[in-house]
Amino acid sequence: MSLPFLESLVPTGAFASTAQQPPLRMAFLFVPNGIHMPNWTPTAEGNDFELPSTLAPLAPVREKLLILSGLTQDKARANGDGAGDHARCAATFLTGVQAVKTIGKDTRVGISVDQVAASHLGGHTKFPSIEIGCEAGKSSGDCDSGYSCAYSSNISWRTPTTPATKEVNPSLLFERLFGGGKAVDRRQSRAKRDAERKSILDLVANDARQLRRRLGKWDRLKLDEYLDGVREIEKRINQPQGDLFVEGQIVPPRGIPADYGRHVQLMGDLMTLAFQTDQTRICSFMFADAGSGKTYPVLDIKEGHHYLSHHQNDKEKIEKIAKINLYHTQLLAYILSRLDNTPEGEGTLLDNTLLVYGSGIGDGNRHNHDDLPILVAGNGQGAISTGRHIRYKNGTPLMNLYLTMLQQAGVKVDALGDSTGTLNNLA
Repeated sequence: MSLPFLESLVPTGAFASTAQQPPLRMAFLFVPNGIHMPNWTPTAEGNDFELPSTLAPLAPVREKLLILSGLTQDKARANGDGAGDHARCAATFLTGVQAVKTIGKDTRVGISVDQVAASHLGGHTKFPSIEIGCEAGKSSGDCDSGYSCAYSSNISWRTPTTPATKEVNPSLLFERLFGGGKAVDRRQSRAKRDAERKSILDLVANDARQLRRRLGKWDRLKLDEYLDGVREIEKRINQPQGDLFVEGQIVPPRGIPADYGRHVQLMGDLMTLAFQTDQTRICSFMFADAGSGKTYPVLDIKEGHHYLSHHQNDKEKIEKIAKINLYHTQLLAYILSRLDNTPEGEGTLLDNTLLVYGSGIGDGNRHNHDDLPILVAGNGQGAISTGRHIRYKNGTPLMNLYLTMLQQAGVKVDALGDSTGTLNNLA
């Protein structure tokens, strides 16, 4: 098993000061179908702003947020290609490149920012990047007005023609991160642990005891908290799902929670652990696929998300879409709290992260791709000044934000997608 950052294990001598600096992480979180913008956008700019109702759950980390207005995805617009805004918005969200309209094998868009970062920074970690989500989607066929499902189901692209397919099963992601060895060995290890009802921690218990003797007081506490966290996630993943059929509907098998909120939280926990143990420094996370028709029974909402986003100013539909938006930010607040409650170096894991959350559509009813709902959490080790709402000129490319992030991470690129330069006023 990988370990979190432990100062007791940092080498002394000439390179100690360099080794003590935790790495910078990047995360890109996508939600579909736009946002009801009146409940998202603060009225005041600068640091003297109030969080609107949709962002209210983020109050505990307000001072570690940047709300960015005016950012735009021009290449998600039709630009002569007709309908298909949902597929285009996902394909363009991290690439800034117009997707080729096709339902065949000739999909083409661009290399996404997370993969650009992974190609430069990924050599330091076990996994250059991880791609996760909570809706499996499809890799082929027509998902949106002549656009391949590959566009709707992926925001991460390794090459212009190859998406980095996301993992949606927390159990499989856990095994990938902590199982060790080849895939066949992980399956055998899992089967053995299941048969003996053992945790993965049982297999490293002796090593953990020996390691504790080498650690200082605070690192011992950190190690114990980390191992407790791994065990907690294991228990939640392995919690019985009940009968296979409930009220005529198929319940997902063990490892994929039937409850959507629990699913998002588990994936967020695993992302946090992957960052904490430096198994990866780059993550893309789709809360759901573009154009998702997911229902939200936990909110007493029976209509699909996509259907409600076309509210046509119907008051009841707007209220329901606002509830879904709020629920998503409540789940985001959970993830940010996990990052911010994980001590690292002189701050927290969130302090050593640049996390982007948002959608490639502004108002779902209008299908517009300007003035997008975008926020950044974490200050990237002081690279940006948070606790502010910044309004840029409408039409400013979203890629300008990502180009700025890459340069702050030491990735020397001059352009990304349709970027026109870096964003000012972030520091």
